[in-house]
Amino acid sequence: MENILKQLPQKAKEAEPENKKFFSKLKKKPPKHLDSLMQELHEEEFQRTDCLTCANCCKTTGPLVTDKDIERISKHFRMKPQQFIETYLRIDEDKDYVLQSVPCTFLGADNYCSIYEVRPKACREFPHTDRKKFQQISNLTMQNVAICPAAFNIVEEMKRLLNK
Repeated sequence: MENILKQLPQKAKEAEPENKKFFSKLKKKPPKHLDSLMQELHEEEFQRTDCLTCANCCKTTGPLVTDKDIERISKHFRMKPQQFIETYLRIDEDKDYVLQSVPCTFLGADNYCSIYEVRPKACREFPHTDRKKFQQISNLTMQNVAICPAAFNIVEEMKRLLNK
């Protein structure tokens, strides 16, 4: 996995022009079956991919943390929401709450998440490759293929299937 993660940013950079062109075409005229195809590709990839061997998302990026996430996680810690915010979060340039630092505070050395059951929505949905109207999140997907080997594989397979 270490080799894959070392090569991933370069592979994503090399695929970027092709991906931009592909996503631009996809936005203009998405196939009717895109949502079901993405669901299928996502499920197939995550049958093969064990996130616990990677956790690159947790090591390199911080999730957006919503007010609902704050309520749920602070309750889990038996803290007041404001105390949770002050302890773990900061406001980013988009005025969103994000973790104060990466790697994620809640990531263990074994790649397990200590708040897995109450983790932020952004973590639960990452890498967002099974989202409905997938073509609308192409910018996010372009970022995620450089972080997540599974997202990279899903996009490569999607291009192969839809460019036939």
